[in-house]
Amino acid sequence: MKNYNVDQLLQERPWLKEYDPDVPYIARIPEFGAADVLRNTSTQYPDKQAIWFYGWTCTFWELFMTVNRFANTILDLDIQQGDRVGILLPNCPQFVIAFWSILTMGGVVVNMNPLYTVDELEHMVMNTHMKALITHDELIDKIDALTQRVIIPNVIITRMGDYIPGQELAAAESLGIKSKGWHHFGEILDATTKGYRPRPVIKSEDPCVIQFTGGTTGSPKGATLTHGNIVSGIYLVMYWGSSLLGKIPVERRANICVLPYSHVYGEVWQMSWSIIMAATQILLPRFDVEEVLDTFDKFDDISFFCGVPTMFNAIVNHPRAKEMDLGRKIVVAGCGGAPCPPDLIETLLDMNIFFSDGCGMSETVAINIHQPNMGKKKVGSIGVPFPNVVVRLVDPETGEDVQGEPFKVGEIVTKGPLVMAGYWNNPEETAKQLRDGWLYTGDLAYRDEDWHVFIVDRSKDMVISGGYNVFPTEVDGVIFAHPKVFDAMCIGIPDDYRGESLKAFVVLKPGETCEPEEIISWCREKLAPYKIPKEVEFRDSVPRSGVGKALRRILRDEEMAKRAR
Repeated sequence: MKNYNVDQLLQERPWLKEYDPDVPYIARIPEFGAADVLRNTSTQYPDKQAIWFYGWTCTFWELFMTVNRFANTILDLDIQQGDRVGILLPNCPQFVIAFWSILTMGGVVVNMNPLYTVDELEHMVMNTHMKALITHDELIDKIDALTQRVIIPNVIITRMGDYIPGQELAAAESLGIKSKGWHHFGEILDATTKGYRPRPVIKSEDPCVIQFTGGTTGSPKGATLTHGNIVSGIYLVMYWGSSLLGKIPVERRANICVLPYSHVYGEVWQMSWSIIMAATQILLPRFDVEEVLDTFDKFDDISFFCGVPTMFNAIVNHPRAKEMDLGRKIVVAGCGGAPCPPDLIETLLDMNIFFSDGCGMSETVAINIHQPNMGKKKVGSIGVPFPNVVVRLVDPETGEDVQGEPFKVGEIVTKGPLVMAGYWNNPEETAKQLRDGWLYTGDLAYRDEDWHVFIVDRSKDMVISGGYNVFPTEVDGVIFAHPKVFDAMCIGIPDDYRGESLKAFVVLKPGETCEPEEIISWCREKLAPYKIPKEVEFRDSVPRSGVGKALRRILRDEEMAKRAR
């Protein structure tokens, strides 16, 4: 490993001085296939509980052996190293088994959100030339429609109840899939007698996971994450929490996992962190606030709980939450996916919940910049860059560096082991975002005197109103702080006088009523005149991706279609 001069490194990366005590300035990342993470933990802690799912449990050794068998099952279906295999499942044991089995035999996981439409799934299948798809019985009609449009050589169906104690096991015949030539997950797994681990030769640059973007800027693109990317992400998350979470005895480590594993944020920060840290994954297939609170009631000790702002907002505003002493139960609560409003952060801190915020994207394994766990946290900041990560701020128009001056807004560009190899089968988009190894994120931000980074907005979401730059995220946060508001999202709309003005889409808390003028008056008290929304529309929900990112494009498209009529 290259020897670094610490003083020189601190000069080049001044944010390093903000790190927690046990976080290395330069992290050592092993060069092996990502599946070795599971193998290593299963050898170290074979009898530790790996998964809890509605009372069903398995140990790390049992999980490892099941993964080996299913990896051989996949190979027996004539799926080879490098072939793409889609996982269209919520959080469940079958997802965990399928994910690590695909990595073990050298395949490439294609993450697929169960909420996607047939059109969206068709795009993913066509783009990746998928060799197999693993999904569950509630989506059979959707997959029927999909396979009328595209050829998927192998379709594997499971049933959630197959891993819930007391429920009858399903079979291909009972699910009505035998006549379609599809496979039942449990039947083909049980038929496999090979328990040894396949041993493909895997290089760090080999594709590991294809994570389609949430479509915030157009058609979803498949970010190709290599084994080196995924292993770096897993190890950097482990290092980042080492000063606090690394001190917890292994037998206590547990993690309520409700972030969707269909996105790399959930896969790395929840599933993979649990595996490298030998923590029990307490799996929940969807976010339902009552079920989440019921699960917190069942377990006294939760090491790590990751979520997005809408999840935390639902939890802290639930009447039961204040009686549960969540600050005692949760060692660390981590937030990502979207900026966490300051008022929500204050509420979490008032409940004594140890909270940490950060920012990443599909193209960087959902990791890049994060608040220190034990060190300095600044409200509104996403923290400082991770070890091995280099960040610059550049003028979006000229490309010139602006990070030399505190509080100067620029686009975040980043380089390091987390940056994707490119977009799968899409060289044009790859060339737009990857230049000389630097990823141009589209996020506008500034840094303060301590090099803590503050996200301002997405460059494509910025609104120019009467010559002034308006960042919708700022206005979202002001509206969110209104006591009657549960969620809010602003977009730019055409304005004959200003060029553009803001329209706010607002979701009220249950039982609340409100008039548009009340929201506008609230903003008038807290914002400059050119930032105040001109229109307010109340809705039951606003569009967000599975990991909480604002999908403003959907609102803009709807608004433009409405105005064109």
